[in-house]
Amino acid sequence: MQIFVGLGNPGAKYAHNRHNIGFMAVDRIAEEHDFSPWKSRFQGLVSEGRLGDDKILLLKPQTFMNRSGQSIGEAMRFFKLDSTDITVFHDELDLAPGKLRVKHGGGHAGHNGLRSIHDHIGPHYTRVRMGIGHPGHKDRVAAYVLHDFAKSDADWLDDVLHGCADGAPDLAQGDTGRFLNAVALRVKPPRASTTPADKPRRKPDAPKPDPRPVQPEAPPQTDTRSPLQRLMDRFR
Repeated sequence: MQIFVGLGNPGAKYAHNRHNIGFMAVDRIAEEHDFSPWKSRFQGLVSEGRLGDDKILLLKPQTFMNRSGQSIGEAMRFFKLDSTDITVFHDELDLAPGKLRVKHGGGHAGHNGLRSIHDHIGPHYTRVRMGIGHPGHKDRVAAYVLHDFAKSDADWLDDVLHGCADGAPDLAQGDTGRFLNAVALRVKPPRASTTPADKPRRKPDAPKPDPRPVQPEAPPQTDTRSPLQRLMDRFR
């Protein structure tokens, strides 16, 4: 069994915030893979289902971002899981919008949700880092992540969420390459070939007419020699 965690803040006020992209990812996985209805458990909302042969618990902590580790730690201990069985979907300022990376272990880089998770279960879990871009200055970060996605973000965001759902079974199997490829196919699908498969063979050009004027044939000359003269000419 594994736990896929989406990070975010509870309540309608925060539902479309950039900070809630982790909630959005697990919501899309639950929707597209027919998981059970969400219910309250482990200080969060949980939904159960399968991705391929793997039993998965989806978890959205309702403790607010900076206490996310409380909910995750409680669920992990209940199912007697290790931190390596936990995968966390979260917003990432250091990646451009639409970019994703998967990381196993490492630091929290100042992310409040990850800092709380480190405090409760340690650093040895998998993170799906979902790029939202950076506002340009650290003083603007708090307002930026707690602000809704812009309308112009709608297309790439929907593609990323669909890609996460498409690749979720591969992620559960530990195949991060195929998971990231599934996202890439949604975000940047391959272009259709513009080369025709079978070009019709070109017909040969008709011969061009000779531009020189046609000279009329000279009429045959009449032989005016006498029979005797013609005979004499033969023996010359």
